[in-house]
Amino acid sequence: MKLLRDCFGPSFALVLTTLLAGCASTSPPLPPSLELPKPPTDLRAMRKADRVYLTWSVPTLTTDRQAVRYLGATRICRTLETVMTQCGNPVGESPAPPIPPRAADKKKPSSTTQILQASYTDTLSPQLQQQNPTAMLTYAVEVLNSSNRGAGLSNQAKVAAAPTLQPPEGFTAKLTGEGVVLSWKGTADSHQIPGLSHRYRVYRREVGSSNEALVGELPLQNESEMRLVDHGFEWEKTYDYRATVLTSVLEPGKPEVQVEGDDTPVIRVFAHDIFPPAVPSGLEAVFSGAGQQLFVDLIWAPDTDADLAGYNIYRHEEGGKAVKINSDLVKTPAYRDARVAQGKKYFYSVSAIDLRGNESARSEETSETVP
Repeated sequence: MKLLRDCFGPSFALVLTTLLAGCASTSPPLPPSLELPKPPTDLRAMRKADRVYLTWSVPTLTTDRQAVRYLGATRICRTLETVMTQCGNPVGESPAPPIPPRAADKKKPSSTTQILQASYTDTLSPQLQQQNPTAMLTYAVEVLNSSNRGAGLSNQAKVAAAPTLQPPEGFTAKLTGEGVVLSWKGTADSHQIPGLSHRYRVYRREVGSSNEALVGELPLQNESEMRLVDHGFEWEKTYDYRATVLTSVLEPGKPEVQVEGDDTPVIRVFAHDIFPPAVPSGLEAVFSGAGQQLFVDLIWAPDTDADLAGYNIYRHEEGGKAVKINSDLVKTPAYRDARVAQGKKYFYSVSAIDLRGNESARSEETSETVP
């Protein structure tokens, strides 16, 4: 002590007082964590037919911002009420999810903790769907700890409670020059519930792609055959087609709510183009001459096929065989034949060619005499 006093001199007392004050100002001990997982905030619900698919992120933090170390089951909560205040009687339970990697060994949360996704499928009974057909079902989940205690409900997600119809029967797809012709047997509305309407919906998806395109919709009708033609595909590609019945909930002053029923079996179509363009029509031939130059001008109605590549011109003399007289495809519906001779009569016809080389039949012949 004397040595310390000699070293610090008059300031020794001040130093000692500061050290003692620091020792006396220790923080109170923190209470132990309750290990209550934070309720999810990203619950999502998607309905297809009588199944509701729920997904949410597995909590990585507790309510006191500690890393989650223990997780229990997750309660699945559902109600026909507009707002859910408590879970009440859960409609299901999802088993305890795995602890997110690297969170279990740390008391503090990590920015690199992996977020895991949990899911649950709820099946709606026919009685529930008929109970209040124009209402919305409200879902929430409650994640529990290992002691079956939770910190409350997640965010709430809604889906329509409306009953759906069975998929169309006899769904077929046939490739034609007009397009892919989709047909099925019409059905009547078996529910006849005010506020609900139904229509057919057909989808197309290119094989190997995750993107799906809506081909079209038709109102629900009790007819022997329904028909829809798809013009939006590309030739030489393979597509899967499916059909379903869409149910719409229409209430005054509220936005339309839609839910699809089950799908038909998928029909696969390889759009191989073996279909020629339409046969050209309206062919006319007119002789013209300027000095020593003689020629016959041909004109015809343009072909409107989207994949038209051009035209071929055929000519023959009386009693002869028709031969193609153009070396390259003719791109416009007009042609001048300058290889003609005086005193001869020529017969002409025209065919159309598409981008894949399919050639139409020849048009009706027309003739012209070179005087």
